[in-house]
Amino acid sequence: MRYVIYGAGAIGGVIGARLHLTGHDVALIARGAHLEALRENGLTFVSAEGTETLPIAAAGSPAELDLTEEDIVILAMKSQDTVAALDALFASAPPSITVVSAQNGVVNERMALRRFPNVYGQLVILPGTHLDPGTVISSASPVYGVLDLGRYPNGSDERAEGIASDLTGAGFSAVACDDIMPWKYAKLLRNLANSTQAILGLEERAEGLMARAHEEALACFAAAGIELVGDDEFRERFEVLNRIFSGSPAARAGNSSWQSLTRGSTTIEAAYLNGEIALLGRLHGVPTPVNALLQEVGAELAASGRGPGAYTLADLEERLNQG
Repeated sequence: MRYVIYGAGAIGGVIGARLHLTGHDVALIARGAHLEALRENGLTFVSAEGTETLPIAAAGSPAELDLTEEDIVILAMKSQDTVAALDALFASAPPSITVVSAQNGVVNERMALRRFPNVYGQLVILPGTHLDPGTVISSASPVYGVLDLGRYPNGSDERAEGIASDLTGAGFSAVACDDIMPWKYAKLLRNLANSTQAILGLEERAEGLMARAHEEALACFAAAGIELVGDDEFRERFEVLNRIFSGSPAARAGNSSWQSLTRGSTTIEAAYLNGEIALLGRLHGVPTPVNALLQEVGAELAASGRGPGAYTLADLEERLNQG
């Protein structure tokens, strides 16, 4: 059995590194300068334990890997890249292959299930960083992240339990879960701030704006009849992590959207985070002005190539007031 990490950035790279270090067969799929660095030098893995260079096989597409039904494909690309990635996987993988969505948002599993019957959702609480080609940083120790998973749309099975066991052995906290999506909706609620950090940068805070974004999301979930894990239960699951903060080479930089813009990407996940709330609002008649604005400005900023922190909170409030 082989773990194929499809999207070997901050999340996928850390998962792949730890699985490799604990004896599992691993292959990485990446692109661009990151792929070139992986092929030339291996994966540089930075953690509280130090820096290691890992000789993990790297490919540019699923077609290069001779996939079998025994492989487990972990999707770890950004949601805006999922459809193209799944189409490439669909063209080269056996229909019965196992697909695990280790991604933010709640739509990737549905995209995968359209193409493959064996799809698993995964809760990802993993502080990682990927800014430089060939390098990923893990910013939690001794538990590297929470990676619970279950079948999509619900249920669990031996495959989920086996993956959870492998991940636990690799230093993560992972359990097989009968109902994974309420956990992923709870994570979505917390990911609504991703675009705010990309828009405002690391210094400016927007607690009031984010409180309004959360209120919109909760109203949408209620109107749509969507269940999510409560704050206390989610917080308790999160507390297994001991984060590494400033002063260590393993300290995390900004969140995933901030990292995307810092790497020069012209897209971020706002359409699948804040945009998910805007969609639910339009479907169920719930106003979502804050989330709609964050989606709009986040996409605008990414397309401009200006990098994170190009706007101020005053700029956002002004645009919100203009309606």
